[in-house]
Amino acid sequence: MSALRCALAALLTVGGVLPVRAEPVSYSIDPNHTHVIFETDHLGLSTQRGRFSRSTGKVVLDRAARSGAVEVSLDAAALDMGFAKWNENMRGENFFNVAEFPAVSFRSTRLVFDGDTPVAAEGTVTLLGVSRPLTLTLQRVHCAPNPLNKRETCGADITGRLKRSEFGMTRNIPSVSDEVRLIIAVEAFRD
Repeated sequence: MSALRCALAALLTVGGVLPVRAEPVSYSIDPNHTHVIFETDHLGLSTQRGRFSRSTGKVVLDRAARSGAVEVSLDAAALDMGFAKWNENMRGENFFNVAEFPAVSFRSTRLVFDGDTPVAAEGTVTLLGVSRPLTLTLQRVHCAPNPLNKRETCGADITGRLKRSEFGMTRNIPSVSDEVRLIIAVEAFRD
């Protein structure tokens, strides 16, 4: 073997094994273990909470390349405020207008990593037909075999903030705060 070939082989070999390029890994959101909660201030008296009980989406992670993608869709009609009359009001045209806009969605444009761990998802949220930038903070990102079904599962706690007026949802401001806080628990199974 020539000296050049030996040198190339030495550069490509780590501990006698050719390095394997990591591939992106795709995960599907587990709707049974994904909870999207939002909070608003109500009259300065209390924090009111609602949730979307149906979600779908995909997450792609490439830790070696420190990149990935997130796509999530929420069924706006699955909004739950805790009692029927309030649900009807929030689903109506003054708030989420679910008849005309049946989904709320988020699509990342970039994942931010600290080492090989994603810590933020920068992207676009679409609500009431209006798309605006949104950065979500990712915490407790962890992937491991699920002890119940043995499938690789990733989970995280996610937070973010948006102003509902930026999407045209201005009803009852300031009685109900313009700022909305998002608190999301997500789990996703490897495809």
